[in-house]
Amino acid sequence: MKLSRRSLLKTTAAAAAFTAVGLPSFAQEIDELVIAYNVNLPSWDPTVGLSAVNPTIQGFYQSVFDLYIPQNPDLSFGSGIITDYGWSDDNKSIWMDVREGVTWHNGDPLTAEDVAWSLARVANPDTGSPIQFIWGKINNIKADGNRVTADMPEYEPTFFKWMSFLTGYVMPKKYYEEVGAEGFEAAPIGSGPYMVEKFERNAFVRLKANENYWGGAPAFKAVTIKFVTDAASRVAEVESGNSHVTLEVPYEEFDRLQAKDGIEGTASPISDIGMIFLNDIEVMTDPNVRKAAAHAIDKQLIVDRLLSGYGVPIDTLQTPDYIAFDDSIKVPYDPEKAKALLAESGYGPDNPVKFKIQTTKGFKPKDYEMVQAIVGLWRRVGIEAEIEVYEIAKHFELRAADQLAPAAFYNWGNSVGDPTTSTGFAMFGPSPHSVWDGEDTFNAILPLWGEADEEKRIAGWKEVDRRIAENAEVIPLLQYVQPILHDARVKVTPHRSGALLPHLMTPA
Repeated sequence: MKLSRRSLLKTTAAAAAFTAVGLPSFAQEIDELVIAYNVNLPSWDPTVGLSAVNPTIQGFYQSVFDLYIPQNPDLSFGSGIITDYGWSDDNKSIWMDVREGVTWHNGDPLTAEDVAWSLARVANPDTGSPIQFIWGKINNIKADGNRVTADMPEYEPTFFKWMSFLTGYVMPKKYYEEVGAEGFEAAPIGSGPYMVEKFERNAFVRLKANENYWGGAPAFKAVTIKFVTDAASRVAEVESGNSHVTLEVPYEEFDRLQAKDGIEGTASPISDIGMIFLNDIEVMTDPNVRKAAAHAIDKQLIVDRLLSGYGVPIDTLQTPDYIAFDDSIKVPYDPEKAKALLAESGYGPDNPVKFKIQTTKGFKPKDYEMVQAIVGLWRRVGIEAEIEVYEIAKHFELRAADQLAPAAFYNWGNSVGDPTTSTGFAMFGPSPHSVWDGEDTFNAILPLWGEADEEKRIAGWKEVDRRIAENAEVIPLLQYVQPILHDARVKVTPHRSGALLPHLMTPA
């Protein structure tokens, strides 16, 4: 895979004036960084509701709030609000040490009480945390000095990994109880590197630097993030100089623009994968149909032709970066086998099997075009699929209600690289992130949740992945390479999680 196609030596170019009311104009030196982002921000609470488990908006949350335990750009685990942690000898309780000297954006001190309250809040099923099935495994949460302790009656091997992942944010106890949920949405505060200055729903958010940030004040003192969901519009934002940074643009546009003076680009693999959920309804209850659909897809051709080589084909819900990756599990491109499987169930080019596939359009590079290509490959073997386009928010809504179409394209984020947060939550029927209700898969996954022997746990997940691949219960496609375009006057540090983080950006 070739990740960089041209020299990145550029010369600085003056940016064009941006004249939208209330947004910044550009000078030769960048006083206010402007980012064109590919999604809207529905909610400011990073711990409850469907927004909290949307991997694509974690960059917003990590700019304003602190994860308990942050991940470094290479996905190694760092030291954050929680500086040290561990289990008791019998794995029946946990302890965490809370960083001292941290303040909330309103000046209040962040204490162990905030951490204990935050954990108790998401552990409560009435709060609405979509990850309550993890946080709810602790009780008797107490703060004493700068240490928090809790009982864990049911051992959860990934508990501390979740402190670096979705919903793993510390919330301000005193402030939240004073203003309530609505007041927090109107005026959110965190302890992160940036503070919210202005928020226009469906338009933009303006951030200002937290000069007292415990990790050091960010280089850019003001940041405006515009919500630009159309990929072509994001390209235009950077090309015109109206935005300094953008991401998730078509790869041919990435190659074209990074060759221009004043614009640079970076493209590196991230933890996200592209995959097709298969909902076990209608024709997808037939294993021959599922297997045929999987074998009919030429993943390498899609990467080479549509993604300009930017991508890594995969056959399980693990990328080479994940700890349960098993290169021996293969689902090869084999259209003749696909035809034979369909024929066993009475289908073929003259009598195609029919179903719907849902997809976003412009959310990820070439998402819609990939689905179009897949539908074309399916048509050759006897599958006729109707494409339905929807926004990513609709996907979350339908998935949570187990109402996705028989096939649905999606990008899955798993920055902690654990199989529970990829195969586990995508394929375990009771999970709010799954639409697969098969009893055999349920029974295979169930004992792995609390397995204390790490070697046995990972081996078990590999066997689950093998079984799922053999039965084509999901169709993994590729590991994404994230394209980021930016003004040559900005140095961007990519994060392997895919989160675009302004506090990792500095003047070049």
